[in-house]
Amino acid sequence: MLSKIELIEKACECGFADIGFTTAEPFPEQREILQERRESYEWAYKSGLDLTAGTDPKNILPDAKTIIVLMEVYFREAYPPALERHFGRCYLDDDRVTKDRLAKRIKAFRSFLRDQGIDSQVPFHLPHRVAAARAGLGTFGKNCLFYSRREVARGSWVLPIAVVVNREFEPDEPTLTVGCPDWCRNTCLTACPTGALKGPRHIDPRRCISYLSYFGQGLTPRDLREPMGLWVYGCDHCQNVCPRNAPWLARDLPVNQKAAGMVEDFRLEKLLHMDASYFNSRVWPHMFYMSEKDLWRWQMNVARVMGNCLDDRYVPDLARAFSENGDERVRGMITWALGRIGGPQARQVLEKAIPGAEGLVREEVLAALAI
Repeated sequence: MLSKIELIEKACECGFADIGFTTAEPFPEQREILQERRESYEWAYKSGLDLTAGTDPKNILPDAKTIIVLMEVYFREAYPPALERHFGRCYLDDDRVTKDRLAKRIKAFRSFLRDQGIDSQVPFHLPHRVAAARAGLGTFGKNCLFYSRREVARGSWVLPIAVVVNREFEPDEPTLTVGCPDWCRNTCLTACPTGALKGPRHIDPRRCISYLSYFGQGLTPRDLREPMGLWVYGCDHCQNVCPRNAPWLARDLPVNQKAAGMVEDFRLEKLLHMDASYFNSRVWPHMFYMSEKDLWRWQMNVARVMGNCLDDRYVPDLARAFSENGDERVRGMITWALGRIGGPQARQVLEKAIPGAEGLVREEVLAALAI
């Protein structure tokens, strides 16, 4: 009979930072939260992710007995500043498309289980952070993220991976608490630029910068453009300001070479002008929540970031994109960016755009000139 010790050793052999065990009992509290906040999560259900079904592991594996939670660290190495100022760190070494690193290790762990006669499933819609806390692997933060009990200096740079199995193992002691110190004075809640964080385990995902960057619909509302700041895809703001993460952020870490090789491809100018071929070969394999049909959203986000950089060196690229890009959402954001940067060169581009501008774009041009 396979023991927990053997599983712990195998998880370590597969390169996981930690492992915990909890029962396959449902998550009734999470189900209630989802029901109460159904409107906030309607986008997930519409995309085919049934979060409510995920609160009962038996919907995932009918004879589920245990949830094994593997802890992955995604910030072991430093990322180039040119990338981490614009992109969430968890996406800078993501292999869910290429399947050449983490995916292989999950597969190796599941193959080990299968060899022992154990069926397993790795679901996307099970509440993995709650499962991790129930398995005693750490605590929650007020920013709704999960903090490790021992890795990355007890920080939040971790990804809990829930593996539902049909074999019973003794559960670990739960740690279903918020581990933030009183003296932090709600730093993350106060610092969230868009007001998405409402309190421990309470976020309005529709105002979260990460959500807005890859799932937001239409031209980003004006009241959110400045608060979204310099984030093109994802956001680490609430983690960067968190006192619990300060010890790890202060470490001198070796540079992640894979990410270092992405710097040139992810320059803002290249992203603003990229075509479908460039996107599919150089961008999508790393950051895949948006497909080729959402190229406009990438370019809109980049234009917004350029505007928030307040750097007139971006004016020529914005002007070129305005003349070449046919999407009114991108053109609308470009005019906002030019107005935000300001100066004679930007104003000249805007004034030149007035005669041919119509509808949404004309409205944005006139608003930009009024800044």
